Amino acid sequence: MAEQEVQNGGAEKAVPAVEFTAVKPQLLVEAPKANDAVQFYKSVFGAEEVGRTNHPKRKAEQETPLILSAELKLAGSIILVSDILADDSSAPIKTGGMGGVVLCLETQDVDAAIAKAVSAGGVAEGEIAEGDGACCGGRVGKVKDPFGFVWLVSSPPTKKECDDVVEA
Repeated sequence: MAEQEVQNGGAEKAVPAVEFTAVKPQLLVEAPKANDAVQFYKSVFGAEEVGRTNHPKRKAEQETPLILSAELKLAGSIILVSDILADDSSAPIKTGGMGGVVLCLETQDVDAAIAKAVSAGGVAEGEIAEGDGACCGGRVGKVKDPFGFVWLVSSPPTKKECDDVVEA
């Protein structure tokens, strides 16, 4: 019984404290398209590539080496972009359940950001929403990039807009 309480968080066990220093979302892109994705994020969203590791076993097989991990700085955060192969053990498990990732970016010019993404091969999803139909009452639009990821592009909320949402 005591063991079960420990497993369920009932009893405290002497465990050293762990401090995490970063969360880095990783976008897994069907190989060999990660380099294209990196270029898209750089040209459309202004991402800065700060590091890259090519796949060590696949270099000789490809004209363009597969990316094990490209580290991009985007709006003060870091994301990773990687080529994923069907036989890769880190490939996501596909299930029939709901799930997925939506990446959120804030900008003062939602319309221009959506237009830029569309001109580079993205697809706008729906209309730009405002007020009650948007996050914190700001303006928000969605675009799906050519690699299947949905980006929510929104204006920064004002304090009043956020206060209105909290009160509701």
